[in-house]
Amino acid sequence: MIFVVRIAGQVKNKEKDNETLRRLKMEKKFAAVLVEEDDAVRMGMVRSVAHMVAYGKVGDDFVKELNKKRVAKNGVYFLHPPRGGFKKSSRLPTPKGILGEHEDIVKLAGRML
Repeated sequence: MIFVVRIAGQVKNKEKDNETLRRLKMEKKFAAVLVEEDDAVRMGMVRSVAHMVAYGKVGDDFVKELNKKRVAKNGVYFLHPPRGGFKKSSRLPTPKGILGEHEDIVKLAGRML
């Protein structure tokens, strides 16, 4: 499973990006969804808005903890801002920031539950 969290807000976005996020059901900041790895269409949408979201692979144990702490409304989880703040820039891609694909998305999402 791929866990996708919207980091960027709703101001100064391109209409194409807004429509893609709307189709992923991620209309608010810190909204999160689970996407199957083999779903080519949805993964293509995630990659097209990678400059606005953070995503990465998660295991079944994280999904169980997520379902225990948060109730999904139509497949969307609404998270808090991370406790302790973002450790890297929330405006830059992965090497220096948190946007894009992550190895340790579980650590970030764990602070947001």
